[in-house]
Amino acid sequence: MELPTKRIAGRLATAAMIAAGLSMPAFADPTVLVVAKAQDPTSLDPAVTMTNNDWTVIYPTYQRLVRYQVEDGIGQTTVEGELAKSWTASADGKTWTFELESGHKFDDGTPVTAAAVKYSFDRLMAMKQGPAEVFPTLASVEVVDDDTVVFNLSDAFAPFIYSLSTAGSAIINPAVAEKAKDGDMGQAWLSGHSAGSGAYRVASWEKGQSLILETNPHYGGEKPALSKVIIKMIGEASARRLQLVSGDVDIAESLPVDQLDAISTNPDIEVQSHPSLQVTYLYLNNERPPLDDPDVRAAIAYAIDYAGIIDGILLGNGTQMRGPIPEGMWGHDPSLKQYSRDVEAAKALLSDKDVRELGYLYATTDPNWEPIGLTVQANLADLGIEVEMQNLAYATMRERLDRGEFDIAAGNWTPDFSDPFMFMNYWFDSSRHGLAGNRSFYTNETVDALIREAALLSDQEDREALYREAQKIVVDDNVYVYLFQKNERIALRKSVEGYVYNPMLLQIYNFASMSKSE
Repeated sequence: MELPTKRIAGRLATAAMIAAGLSMPAFADPTVLVVAKAQDPTSLDPAVTMTNNDWTVIYPTYQRLVRYQVEDGIGQTTVEGELAKSWTASADGKTWTFELESGHKFDDGTPVTAAAVKYSFDRLMAMKQGPAEVFPTLASVEVVDDDTVVFNLSDAFAPFIYSLSTAGSAIINPAVAEKAKDGDMGQAWLSGHSAGSGAYRVASWEKGQSLILETNPHYGGEKPALSKVIIKMIGEASARRLQLVSGDVDIAESLPVDQLDAISTNPDIEVQSHPSLQVTYLYLNNERPPLDDPDVRAAIAYAIDYAGIIDGILLGNGTQMRGPIPEGMWGHDPSLKQYSRDVEAAKALLSDKDVRELGYLYATTDPNWEPIGLTVQANLADLGIEVEMQNLAYATMRERLDRGEFDIAAGNWTPDFSDPFMFMNYWFDSSRHGLAGNRSFYTNETVDALIREAALLSDQEDREALYREAQKIVVDDNVYVYLFQKNERIALRKSVEGYVYNPMLLQIYNFASMSKSE
């Protein structure tokens, strides 16, 4: 087969460099992947960090008891065993027993055992930082033998199995205890190093320049095709784009929409677009007049120009929501009512109401919130309602939200783990009014009973049935205005093969099963 001229030239250049004793550039090596990021990680300690930017390094260097499944090349929000071969839960949901798969080793060659699992979770809970918050009822971890570990919960917590897929659930080599200084449990050392059993380990990190991952020589899985991953720190978006176009990097993160559009026609680059689980919605204060009236809330839902927001503000990079659980998360109900702009229906609902003014609370931390507010302002003006734009500092906005001092407010939400609990129980439980999650101050005893029962059951089908019943009620009650789930766009060279997008793993890559064509 005749090779393209560019490929022949590239191979000749590489051969010439080798013959001259020069090292081959990383981007020309098909076993090396180069990712361009906007900034350095802040910490590589799984028990500390809560940012996706840091998780780019943490996920491939550590393993967890479970991981997200992949079906037909598509990342799922359901889980399967990774270090765990199997698990069982007691009838009351308070005791979980895991059997470990044999053959997994840390990067120093020591085996992954139940004692390592216990060490990791004991350390996580003792440090009491953000990653520990996804285990609200974890009481203790017991070692039965080298391959069996038991988790004891103070109360049943149905999402427990899904929370084990989070970055904070990474299993850490207990030898890291030797790196502890001044009682920090090894935190200072782990902030810049790795001590896991993942396919890769941290080889070096020159802050502001690059972080290099190399393969774990003792990795228990199939040997990766990529022997090295180089993460380059390139602050300017235009510089990341230019290096992607030139082939100096294989994946470029955090590119603005206009730059993504500009490179989408490049024959060497692929810009993928996937619905993410990040949603934007409007809080409607259900406790405060006039929004304590369901008809007024329904009128607002009818008044909003959803298509205009998605096309005009997001430039088409979003999908209108249909109820509280977004598409891509199990429990999503595609049969729920989805509003579209209907001014006449909105006016009919307000025919006997006296609604003249409403406030729209927002901050400029999200650049979309102000144009969304201006759209709401224009839409409600058609109903004779004047909307006051209330722009506050983000911290002040959050204080007002927590106290319920608002009419309408802008909000974003992303789940910490792949369970409808993150949407249904946070958004609607009457015990969570305010920043705790229920930011519309909604109270419904029937919904409370449904979602609280769903949080106790271990059977997913039973839980899904309860969540669907609750969703129908809250959608009929117009608790929130469900705007959109934002699309995640990823720019990569077409030579990159095997990348799997997962909505729970933004800025996280399946390096171990990826490869590059020559």
